[in-house]
Amino acid sequence: MGRRIARLSDWAAGWVAGATLALWAAQPASACPFCGVVEQPLAQRRDEATVVAIGEAEKRAAVDALGFTTQPFRILQLLRGEDDDASGTVAARVAGTVAGTAVLFGTAVAAADPAEHRLAWSAVAADETLLGYVSAAPAVTTPAAERLRWFARRLEHPDRTIAADAFAEFGLAPLDAVRGAADALDSVQLRAWVGEPGIDERRRGFYGLALGIVAAATDDPAVARDCIATLRHTAEAPSSDFRAGFDGLLAGILVAEGTAGLDFLGDRGLLEPTARALDQRHLLAALRFAWENLADTIPRDRVAAATEQLLTSPAVAADAIIDLARYRRWSALEDVSRLWDALGKEDPLVRRAVAGYLAACPLPSARRELDRIRLQSPELLQQALEAATTPAAR
Repeated sequence: MGRRIARLSDWAAGWVAGATLALWAAQPASACPFCGVVEQPLAQRRDEATVVAIGEAEKRAAVDALGFTTQPFRILQLLRGEDDDASGTVAARVAGTVAGTAVLFGTAVAAADPAEHRLAWSAVAADETLLGYVSAAPAVTTPAAERLRWFARRLEHPDRTIAADAFAEFGLAPLDAVRGAADALDSVQLRAWVGEPGIDERRRGFYGLALGIVAAATDDPAVARDCIATLRHTAEAPSSDFRAGFDGLLAGILVAEGTAGLDFLGDRGLLEPTARALDQRHLLAALRFAWENLADTIPRDRVAAATEQLLTSPAVAADAIIDLARYRRWSALEDVSRLWDALGKEDPLVRRAVAGYLAACPLPSARRELDRIRLQSPELLQQALEAATTPAAR
């Protein structure tokens, strides 16, 4: 028995790590886990390129032999770098057909034979405004907070490409850098953007988070009060849609108010089984953010306790169990074990999470619960344990 438990313990540690990775696998490490996937910023593409040039489209885009959409461009002017391959007409990868001018990024492709040196090209449609933006954007070597102050003034820029690129810079920046640039974020604009129906839904979550960051950083009580009022009002507004960005809005409340914000979300009923399933998924994401980033203002024990309350909600129970295992919240063992019978009969994801939690838990009572379930449902438990060894991204 001792040898079996030791092996189970080793496996369980791997399950907790794997479950954590699965929950976050779709989101790259960034300041904003609520922003979705963003494109590589133009300044980064510029600084990584061997050559940056202005080109003019010669024909329509077409799919090449490798399956990529490419388009021929005649190089008009070199903006940065020099290369023998940067002349005449080049074929560049594009997102879609470009009409007119574009900014071209040529990156050296490694080759076994130096004589085969060439540039791989990509292109983005660009007018004079965008060309000026690409040229003036601060280098990637500039301190992160300083760079973000420059991009902050270009969030929701009239040029959609510039607006999306400025958002990408914030979406990929470390959280500390965003906090360091809080003085450059306009609270009045953020308050308007959070509730504006026409805002790109992918950006709403970041604006909610940013509004909370501004509220926490400002020395002006009136600004903080207005930011918090907007966050609370928007969170309380009735909605029947998906509420894209609601997770970032909830995270903004937690950033701005700490434990008072967590109490507000609880008072609003988001931790109750009667809350909307989608809202609770957003809340679970905000709680994960708080666990990782807000331990100085929200004790981790409070975050774990709030997560534990979500065990009674069928839509998020499996994910809540995985989070509790990651938090090593073993005091929830009895409630987690009970879910095998309460929800696990119909939901294999709950069974997988319960089995993984019990296997990871070092308490003797967890071994007893596993043995109890094994006597009751040996095949289902074995399937759940095997599924838990390779957690799937959710």
